[in-house]
Amino acid sequence: MRHCIAAIFALSLAFSVVAQDKKEIKLTDLPKNADGAYIIFDGKTLAGWDGNPDIWTVEDGCITGTTTKEKPTKGNTFCIFRAGKPADFELKAKFKLYNHNSGIQYRSKDKGNWVMNGYQADMAEKTYTGILYEEGGRGVIATVGQKITIGADGKKTAENVGDAKEIQNSIDMKDWHEYTITAKGNHLIQKIDGKQTIELIDNEEAKRAMDGFIGLQIHAGPPMRVQFKDMTLKVLDAAK
Repeated sequence: MRHCIAAIFALSLAFSVVAQDKKEIKLTDLPKNADGAYIIFDGKTLAGWDGNPDIWTVEDGCITGTTTKEKPTKGNTFCIFRAGKPADFELKAKFKLYNHNSGIQYRSKDKGNWVMNGYQADMAEKTYTGILYEEGGRGVIATVGQKITIGADGKKTAENVGDAKEIQNSIDMKDWHEYTITAKGNHLIQKIDGKQTIELIDNEEAKRAMDGFIGLQIHAGPPMRVQFKDMTLKVLDAAK
């Protein structure tokens, strides 16, 4: 009888944790840090986040995405932050990519079934880590070290914002790194460990996004693993 009671208690506790993870959360419900940024991952649960439970878990205080030979993903899949569709913000997240390909979606559309389209702060080996990619859209928009201006007609002009090789050589994929993504109006900036990797001024109104969901990517292909932690979102005033 004691074993039955213990089993029932454990099962009810598990359902309680799942329920807490699935509870609808608004951005304003979340705590803030000393800098006034919302803490969007509590380090313990996926509360506020929504992804395939076969792929996304919390391990070692990190949002962890894993695929295996036994549990692959046929297409790119995402863990989506459901607590809002921020427009102007500063997003910070530490990441560790163990292999293959991942990224942080922002100002993105939810296409259903954990699929997202939109801006992506990419990470995949040194060459691609730091670039701006548009998932399901215009593809590679800016490579590391580029400032891109997209005209109303979709044409791009490029300038330099840093030495690509120097930036890439400072990234050791075996270590933790911090992405900082700043979005204000049609102006986007991505940084890794404080070093600016890209800048975009997007004047193509038909294709740009001015708000949208945040998400984390697991890329289709070979088995892989990626982790994220210390995730904060600071809402900015676009007028300033």
